[in-house]
Amino acid sequence: MQNNYKNSTKEFKIANKIFKSRLMLGTGKYQNLKEAIESIQISEASIITVAIRRAKSIITTSQYSLMNALNWNKLWLLPNTAGCKNAEEAIRIAILGKEINKRIGQIDNNFIKLEVIPDSTYLLPDPIGTLKAAEYLVKKDFTVLAYINADPILAKHLEDIGCAAVMPLASPIGSGQGLQNPFNLSIIINNAKIPVIIDAGIGTASEASYAMELGADAVLLNTAVAKASSPRRMSYAMKLAVESGHFAHLAGRMYKSLKANSSSPKEGISIQ
Repeated sequence: MQNNYKNSTKEFKIANKIFKSRLMLGTGKYQNLKEAIESIQISEASIITVAIRRAKSIITTSQYSLMNALNWNKLWLLPNTAGCKNAEEAIRIAILGKEINKRIGQIDNNFIKLEVIPDSTYLLPDPIGTLKAAEYLVKKDFTVLAYINADPILAKHLEDIGCAAVMPLASPIGSGQGLQNPFNLSIIINNAKIPVIIDAGIGTASEASYAMELGADAVLLNTAVAKASSPRRMSYAMKLAVESGHFAHLAGRMYKSLKANSSSPKEGISIQ
């Protein structure tokens, strides 16, 4: 019965690519390589994101690393433009991302997570720079997943110019503050005809589940797992949370009432 329920869910598709898992993981901040690899494996995530600046230096050396330790026949690489402060820089780095995809054997992988972040304190994305870079990259046949603030208008603009997904933040990167603006996130989700992936700020499993209960298509996180006391346990918790939140959304929550409603039948009760 459980498998029937699983098989009846809508496919998670970005552009023309179908993914098994709705949990996406980053690769930074782990204490060691073994912990990172095992956490990723336990999570059963399908999409793994790596900063291109970091990946470029790793893949051009013979040094043993996470990049060449993971099985890219089973995982899909999502290069990201982390560290780019303007549109021009993000475009240059995105082009390098395509080359990295080719080097690991993913010839048809044009995915890019677009980040344009000039703010070094709160790491908030630049909406104008993001829109500018996204428009250029879409025209160059990139599959653009745009990282943005929880801005419904910007999300719609990015959809209209051809982005494959939007990735609104729950709260600032690595802050663990959870969903600070669920109202705006709900608007983005309800308005979107492309996948909405909640990205950044999630600190624990209940917050990942909440994001999915709002109707998000997926969740991307890194610090919540990498900096947990037990990353392996947290990666498993996140896997279950994303699945349960997705099923809860499909099921539809009960209505809220100001008054109590008895769950026991009133009929057939005789009072002596």
